[in-house]
Amino acid sequence: MALPPHVVEDCMGLLKLLSDGTVIRSKIHFQEQPSSPIQHHTNNLVLFRDFLYNKKFNLHLRFYKPKSNNNHHNNNINDKFPVLMFLHGGGFCFGSSAWPHIHAACMRLAATLPAAVAAPDYRLAPEHRLPAAVDDGVEAVRWLRRQAREEGEAWVREGVDFGRVFVVGDSSGGNIAHHLAVQLGPGSREMGPVRVRGYVLLGPFFGGVVRTRSEVGPPEQMMNLEMLDRLWRLSIPIGESRDHPLANPFGPGSPNLQDVKLDPILVIVGGNELLKDRAAEYAARLKEIGKNVEYVEFEGKEHGFLTHDSHSEVAKDAMQIIQRFMLQYSNQS
Repeated sequence: MALPPHVVEDCMGLLKLLSDGTVIRSKIHFQEQPSSPIQHHTNNLVLFRDFLYNKKFNLHLRFYKPKSNNNHHNNNINDKFPVLMFLHGGGFCFGSSAWPHIHAACMRLAATLPAAVAAPDYRLAPEHRLPAAVDDGVEAVRWLRRQAREEGEAWVREGVDFGRVFVVGDSSGGNIAHHLAVQLGPGSREMGPVRVRGYVLLGPFFGGVVRTRSEVGPPEQMMNLEMLDRLWRLSIPIGESRDHPLANPFGPGSPNLQDVKLDPILVIVGGNELLKDRAAEYAARLKEIGKNVEYVEFEGKEHGFLTHDSHSEVAKDAMQIIQRFMLQYSNQS
């Protein structure tokens, strides 16, 4: 007599994978944070709308625009807003642009930089294992291209410069951003008139079979090694290891990036992150092979520090670094 299905993976009770492949997700209710005076001010500066960007998989994207460009002396390129594509985190298994802290971060980025922000949802594992999330990232850039070609919404196009696009990825979104940089290539020529100028990886979610020192150090508030391993088991193709090319950019089976041309990359990480050493090694190895990469570490900060409290002083400092990076590469030919 066959045994009834049993739980083989349990992510904090929020996601359970059963032995027969069934996935049970609990309804996650995130409390809206009490609105601070800064947040209330931000909400008055930015408009947003939701769009279906991938009909096949019913994937939506939230598009944010500052109400005016009075702040545009910061961008001194033209009077149009650059575009920041924001890829949320969640270990490939969780997350949505509609989650309050992600929404708040996108509002803050749009108002602070200032920039138009496109925040796509992507298919989640284990129902949709990698490379689904990366494929959806590419599809979101294609949606931008449709807007730039005047095939989409006039409201999206108005006052927006699709020739100045920056991809920002948080955690698993940072992993996706790396793979987009490799796939799209310098200048993202096949996506014209959209032109990606650079990539920002916030605490990128990379893996590997060999442990790093920060992974085996004391667990941080948001993450422990057991959770890291579980998220990888749920998201990489079944039967693969953490050295899979989609997890480890420098794994034994990963493409050799020596001859791959890449747009500029900025890596931002918290000093207390379990993922810190992987991010630092990623930046160091790219620099070794001649890539344009910058590494910034915020001492004492934990994973997701920008998105979990986007109105904090340290988040403001990180956004200023992102703003400087965008200005630096916005006007290069």
